Parts: sequence; structure tokens; C-alpha cells
Amino acid sequence: MRSQPFDSDRGILHPREQARHRTLSRLTPGPEIDRFVEWYWIVEWDLQEPYVAEVLPYPSVNVTFEQPGGAFVNGVFTAKFERELTGRGRAFGVKFWAGGFGAVTGIDVGSFRDQVLPLRDVFDDADRLADLVFAEEDDVRRRAVFEAFLKDHLVAADAQYDLVRVIITAMAEDRSITRVDQVTERFDLPVRTLQRLFRRYVGVGPKWVLRRYRLHDGADLLARGEAAELADLALALGYFDQAHFSREFKDQIGLTPAEYATRNQAEHQITYR
Repeated sequence: MRSQPFDSDRGILHPREQARHRTLSRLTPGPEIDRFVEWYWIVEWDLQEPYVAEVLPYPSVNVTFEQPGGAFVNGVFTAKFERELTGRGRAFGVKFWAGGFGAVTGIDVGSFRDQVLPLRDVFDDADRLADLVFAEEDDVRRRAVFEAFLKDHLVAADAQYDLVRVIITAMAEDRSITRVDQVTERFDLPVRTLQRLFRRYVGVGPKWVLRRYRLHDGADLLARGEAAELADLALALGYFDQAHFSREFKDQIGLTPAEYATRNQAEHQITYR
């Protein structure tokens, strides 16, 4: 049950530009962990000048081990996330499924929405975990260390979390789903039950999740030059009209759809000319 292709650039803003400033690789989780963790990501950079990497985050919690820096828990970010990359560094990250972190820990994920917390604020033995992760020089071994740790914190099967994952996957993959009432009808759930499940496991509401996934779709199509008519794209993503789409796109990403497409096209020419 994978909501996005493993090598997807969705959520990464200006993907070609970013690729010139850092490397990105991913690892799949082991079979006992993949119910909660979607993938591991590794970013490395070695820069003469600082670069600000921009991401429109998934509705997911990430655990990150940064060198230099430390170990952190990144809550669900409702706005664009910016990270300045300077000098030389690397990050080993754990991307949980939407709802996965809350299912494992029992923590109210909404309580640290839009925040980055030290890992020790969540796990009492986090400092030891960070030491073990940083001691390894191979990312496969880092994955093994983290998964051995997480296995000690796994919870019993949770039918409600499993339902959340199915709903989230449908939201991410089916572009025809643009309204919450379509979700409640498809899964035969009262809207209040859906809202309660998302508040408990995801930390943000179902309407926000839908809007974020549709913005991911729009930004991805624009970055790849596959959205010829903005008015048609706006309607396909469930917006009332192009003006509403453009307003939300600029509010979240900082550029209008047309500006974003132009900037990415220019980067494409720089990269491949």
C-alpha cells in the first residue's frame, strides 16, 4: 500500500534546482516496520554558498538525524518548510506514514504541528539511539539500528490506524477525490468520525490533507511542464476556478502557478541544454 512512487519528487519544490545542490536517496523499511514507516531518506550536501531547500511537506511526521545538528522529530508542517543547507552535512530521515507516528507512540500528533522537537522530548532513550545511529557509517546499518529501536516501541494491531492508512492512500492516489464528502461517502463514515480519526492519528484535518495532496499534484505537473492550461488544471484539482487555485498555490508556495512553471522550465533548460 504505497501512496506515492518510491522515487517521487512530489513535495520537493524546484526539484531540478535542488538536485544541483544536494543528493537524495531513499531506503525501504523492513517488513516489521513498513506498517508505520513509508521510507528512509538520505540527503547530503557540500556547498560553497548556502542554499535554501524548500519542501511542501506530506501530512507525515519525520524523525531526522542530522550531522551536524542532532536528532529531531518534525511534526506535520502546514506551511512550506525551508531548510538552509550550508557547508558540508548530511541528514538521515525517517518518513512515517501519515498517522504512523501517532499510532506507534500514542502521542497527539497535533500537539507538535508546525514544530521541530528534540527527539528526547518523545523518547526517553533518544540520546542513546542518536549515538548508535551516528556511530554507523552505512545507511543500511543506520536503518537497522533505528528499526531495532522502533521494534521495542511497536504497538498491537490497530484497526483504526489501518483505516486511516487506507483513506490517506485513496486521497493521495485518486485525483478525483477533491472534497471531504466524497471521502465520507466512499468509506461510509460520518464526517465527525473522519475528523476524529485524523485529529488522533494525523494531526491535521481531512480537508487540509486533501488540499495538500492536490497542491502536490499541481506543483508536480507544473514542475514537469505537464500542465498546459492553468484553468483546466485548477478544475481537475477540485478548485472552483483558476483564481482560487492561484491564490492558494501562491499562499503555500510563494509563487503563482505560472511563475512556478516558468522558474522550473528555466531550470530544466539550465540542466539539460
